[in-house]
Amino acid sequence: MRGLTAAQADDVRQALHTAERRSGLRFGVFLGEPVGGRRHFAERLHAALGEESDSAVVLFVDPAGRGMEIVTGESARSRLPDGACRMTAMSMATAFSVGDLIGGLLYGIAALGEQATARR
Repeated sequence: MRGLTAAQADDVRQALHTAERRSGLRFGVFLGEPVGGRRHFAERLHAALGEESDSAVVLFVDPAGRGMEIVTGESARSRLPDGACRMTAMSMATAFSVGDLIGGLLYGIAALGEQATARR
């Protein structure tokens, strides 16, 4: 995970593992610049998960471009509707805006995992 220290990358991996274990969904994070449009790139990352994409959630964050996308598969979307993802994205953006990349990521992963677990 480019741009993170080893300890921060470990924290993100642990947060992903916890969200997956609790919710039963597949979570992924990509940090970096998109190739092409941000939304299209995030959707391609999600599609690359193949058979797992139906129950997957991908968080794409472009720190340099100051943007992010959350993409959910069809099954995941039933437990994480667009409104819930928007609210989480707004909270993440607030953390990012004050320079707290890791805090925003950890919050977003945990919040989405908890919301998906509550709707299980």
